[in-house]
Amino acid sequence: MAKFTFLDLAEEVLKNSSTPLDISTIWKNGLASKAVDKVGSKGKTPWISLGARLYVDTKDNAKSCFLRTGDNPVLFGLKSIHTAQQAQEAIIKVESIPKLKERNLHPLLAFFAKLYLGDAYVKTIYHEKSLKKSFNEWLHPDLVGVRFPDLHVDARSLAATAGELPFKLLSFELKRSLNFSNLRESFFQAVSNSSWAHQGYLVAANIKESPDFLGELKRLSGSFGIGVISLDIENPDDSSVLYPAGERKNLDWDSINKLASENPDFSQFLRDVRIDLDGKKVHPAEYDKIEKDIDKLKLLVNPTAKP
Repeated sequence: MAKFTFLDLAEEVLKNSSTPLDISTIWKNGLASKAVDKVGSKGKTPWISLGARLYVDTKDNAKSCFLRTGDNPVLFGLKSIHTAQQAQEAIIKVESIPKLKERNLHPLLAFFAKLYLGDAYVKTIYHEKSLKKSFNEWLHPDLVGVRFPDLHVDARSLAATAGELPFKLLSFELKRSLNFSNLRESFFQAVSNSSWAHQGYLVAANIKESPDFLGELKRLSGSFGIGVISLDIENPDDSSVLYPAGERKNLDWDSINKLASENPDFSQFLRDVRIDLDGKKVHPAEYDKIEKDIDKLKLLVNPTAKP
């Protein structure tokens, strides 16, 4: 019996779709229909492998049953079902969605960090509150976060006695979208803004899905230790860490001091972390609100969306 491949998966999903789809939607529909189970992939990011197979097939195989159109997002369909006109209409439909402001995405990141990033709490840093306005985008992260390991009180005390910090500080650079036109600037903003923290992340809601782009993003992530998070506006629970962040053992206290001196939000964040550590209890009200009701969360992210 022939092995069920990623291309077989894509074909099976697209046969049941009236319009061409992007890679993430093909993968999600494959999960829903259980077609993904037939592939048996053990990789950490199988949807990226799916995208790579489709790109190669539509580029190099003249007899490919798939058609490809668009750039960001890239859509795939079946030549036997989806015409070029349908593909263009699908692109127009996607591009007609109102552009969201980056801060519309903050509640979505707060939700993701708490539920899927090790029970972390995040806090928005308002750059406009800083004493010095120049180069703020390269100094201040968009959000900061803290993760408290689930330690018994005695284990926590021993860690402190041993000079180990019983918490992890996180830094997040947030973008609406990531593509080749803004990759370098966005990535090195994340590198600059996170130098003080244990971990730094670059976060976006729309990440270009081409293998060339994802390959470069993966290379940069591995080289500089910056994690990459993909936020899903339509299905918040499907947001994911594309590439994990490396971890610094030591905090950069000089940078922390500079940030605290210039920005009151960051200074307050440090006080909140200290209070939680001293009291051995997290006070969620001091951090960004975590909206666990998915419908309410989606409205916070996109107020124009229909309930």
